[in-house]
Amino acid sequence: MQNIGTLDRIVRIVLGVVLLAVAFVPTVDAALHVPVLAGPWQWVVAIVGAVALVTGLVRICPLYRVLGLRT
Repeated sequence: MQNIGTLDRIVRIVLGVVLLAVAFVPTVDAALHVPVLAGPWQWVVAIVGAVALVTGLVRICPLYRVLGLRT
């Protein structure tokens, strides 16, 4: 049973791809010469991005199901 609508799906897929890119594409602060996103925050952003991408692709959000929401 799908509980994610078309607009929600598109937003989740785009957000997931962007967050995964931010987490894994090496970006360096030019002034400090250090990675902009590193350590545990990199993994938090990657996990949130992966969850958003997967839920957008399969059109099922477990949290929506628990809360009884449909978009």
